Amino acid sequence: MPDTFDALVIATFGRHLLVRDAAGRELKARPFGRALVIVAGDKVLCRDDARNNETHVLELRPRRNALYRSNVRGGAEPVVANLSQLLVVLAPMPVPDLFVLDRYLAAATSGGISATLVLNKKELGIDADLQSELGVYKAAGYDWLACSRRTGEGMDAVLAACAGATTALVGQSGVGKSSLISRLVPQAHIEVGDLVREEEGRHTTTASHLFDLPGGGSLIDSPGVRDFAPAIDRLDSGHLGFIEVARLAPDCRFTDCRHMREPGCAVIAAAAAGTMHPRRYESYRRLRRLFEELTEARGPQKRNR
Repeated sequence: MPDTFDALVIATFGRHLLVRDAAGRELKARPFGRALVIVAGDKVLCRDDARNNETHVLELRPRRNALYRSNVRGGAEPVVANLSQLLVVLAPMPVPDLFVLDRYLAAATSGGISATLVLNKKELGIDADLQSELGVYKAAGYDWLACSRRTGEGMDAVLAACAGATTALVGQSGVGKSSLISRLVPQAHIEVGDLVREEEGRHTTTASHLFDLPGGGSLIDSPGVRDFAPAIDRLDSGHLGFIEVARLAPDCRFTDCRHMREPGCAVIAAAAAGTMHPRRYESYRRLRRLFEELTEARGPQKRNR
């Protein structure tokens, strides 16, 4: 196929894309056909359309991994792709929704993506309850870093954690992901919606954007969310991406234990004894119920795929 070239997707604006080729050119592009679902971090095959002065994305190259979410019908939608790690950002304010945080961690674990917590706005103080919750995550196996974009404290540690890696920042709205990007990548322009406009001239909404780090590696920013549901097709049905459940499940009486009400369940016993934190177990239970609701919503033809 003549005049084709490989490129990296560095931003998405709905169906509009910004791609970078091997020579460093940044080009506005669009997927050629509705079947292609492209996200930041994807590697794609492109072709220039000189007649219409645009670039078409013809093919999605195989992904190493991706972070997936569920839509309302239970289908899987990619959020970002080809990651080395996920940084899940939280802050003292707004009050952390730990159940949303747990779902990001479950999606990362199920996708084979390492995950670390980043507590931003450290200058606001870490109260005893939040310190306790961070200890729960540490005991489960998740590292965490604390930083302050305002004072600069801890930013070197965050930058070191990202060095040479492709890292996505995710989290609730208002936790300061964009401010972290502006501190880590001073030349970054967070508001990039003006790069691509819809035909009627309205700004499109940026879904995600990839920024190069000065010392190597890259950061992908993603919009803040109120809620997040991992894609059910990408979750292990036995533990749903909860690493404590995965460790405990082999000791359950039944191999198909859902860890909800079954007798002889090692997970229930651990939650009762406190060796699995009760809030984390409640988070698992909520995700299990959502998993089953979304499975049901898909209907009988897709339920076992």
